[in-house]
Amino acid sequence: MRIVIAEDLAILRDGLAQLLGMRGHDVVAVGDVPALHATVDARPIDVAVIDIRMPPRYTDEGLRAAIEMRQRHPRIGVLLFSQYVETRFARDLVADGATGIGYLLKERVSDIDEFIGALERVAAGGTALDPEVIDQLFGASRRDDAVSRLTRREREVLHLMAEGRTNAGIAAAFVITERAVEKHVANIFTKLGLTTSQHDHRRVMAVLRYLERR
Repeated sequence: MRIVIAEDLAILRDGLAQLLGMRGHDVVAVGDVPALHATVDARPIDVAVIDIRMPPRYTDEGLRAAIEMRQRHPRIGVLLFSQYVETRFARDLVADGATGIGYLLKERVSDIDEFIGALERVAAGGTALDPEVIDQLFGASRRDDAVSRLTRREREVLHLMAEGRTNAGIAAAFVITERAVEKHVANIFTKLGLTTSQHDHRRVMAVLRYLERR
């Protein structure tokens, strides 16, 4: 993958770049928002790893940069990687982006291979959302009637879909067959009224419906 890392802490930035580079990825590491924009404007990028709190004010510069970057380069995946859950604008990014969006908390990522797996899902147009992020971003909302009609197992499957799991990953988590997962996913689409469309990704739409009602 072609990756840009936007992180102001040099030790974390350079360490992460080295780990990803050792695994064969093409990595550019930058320390501020102007350098991030210059990088994505100058070369092809598959996914950007962006800290939310960047110079000069260390508030939400990274998040704002992510939104602006997606407006100019909608095909680039965005993985927010932060110590904090910043609800301001973050929900808009997740809802608007629909595909290729991730939000992980630094303190909860302990395995580099899992982190790379999340990067790969985001770069491919999927999602990678930490459950704590989901709870804080969408916890105040209520599930609509359609989501409430899902069975407990269907909600569990949808929750893992929101974390970016594939059908194979969901099957492994529940120790069931992929065919059983496919049936659950089909039931979810039916109950949420998501029909096949050339313009919408049903899996992503189901996840967004779930997140909006948590």
